[in-house]
Amino acid sequence: MKEKDLKIDVSASIGSVTSISIEPKGMKSLLVLAHGAGAGMQHIFMESLSHKLAERSIGTLRFNFPFTENGKKRPDPAPIAEKTVSAVLDRARELYPGVAIFASGKSFGGRMSSHVLSKDKATFVKGIIFYGFPLHAAGQPSVSRADHLKSITVPMLFLQGTRDALAQLPLIQQVTGELPLAKLVAFEGADHSFKAGKKDIIPDLVETTASWTTTVLDS
Repeated sequence: MKEKDLKIDVSASIGSVTSISIEPKGMKSLLVLAHGAGAGMQHIFMESLSHKLAERSIGTLRFNFPFTENGKKRPDPAPIAEKTVSAVLDRARELYPGVAIFASGKSFGGRMSSHVLSKDKATFVKGIIFYGFPLHAAGQPSVSRADHLKSITVPMLFLQGTRDALAQLPLIQQVTGELPLAKLVAFEGADHSFKAGKKDIIPDLVETTASWTTTVLDS
């Protein structure tokens, strides 16, 4: 397994962001993995997920959004976040020609990645994986954040905890039920951070990811 630190240029006005690639031996596919609004690419969840995916021959390219890169707590506006996702996806294609690339992200990172795919029909992206799609603010149930998902033309995997305060289960079931390319997998007792008491959910997330990506690539 190879692990590399990289700098990725986003634009002249935004600058560059740091990233970490993990390339397992016999890599079958690669996830461009975007972090959430509350923590950067080196958060324990992101670290653990990336290393466990590598054990299943799935590489990752995770990166910081500009707000994290610059030590700020307020997430970037959507145009900046989306520009960053696009730049990292393009860099992944350059670094790993011939490798199947999937967009993915935790919470905010997944949502911003989905905005990119809803606007830019990047034919090289095979699908998108949401590690906790933030459907609405806590205590404010709504499905309006999902409107753009109808424009995505690649398979979508939603991994959601049944106690996720940012995606009430009946609402995320409603949303995914209306998307022909979507698959929803719920994890009993897990919250938005995929914490479920003492149980480690990450192996289950990895197993589901590996199975789904294989199915997508074999179809």
